[in-house]
Amino acid sequence: MNTLANWDGGGPGPWILFFPLIWAAVVVGVVTLLRRTVWRGRRGPWRAADPRPTGDSPLAVLGRRFASGEIDEDEYWRRLSVLDEQFGRTAGGSGTA
Repeated sequence: MNTLANWDGGGPGPWILFFPLIWAAVVVGVVTLLRRTVWRGRRGPWRAADPRPTGDSPLAVLGRRFASGEIDEDEYWRRLSVLDEQFGRTAGGSGTA
């Protein structure tokens, strides 16, 4: 009977034990690669990060600036019309265009 201790060159030999280790290393590598890229969540490396925080649309920023008194009503309506021209009709609409 051939054992690893008395291997005489017939059959696959002790090197057969390395194949499961190689496959385990491949599986661990693939899982690690997937966790670092695809499974990272909604934003992966293929999507460019939005420089604005979520919820800070130009209209929201304009509304906050008007509400805090940084800009007056004329400036608000002028900037709102520019945003309306650039991005199309807003959700609330500006009545006058």
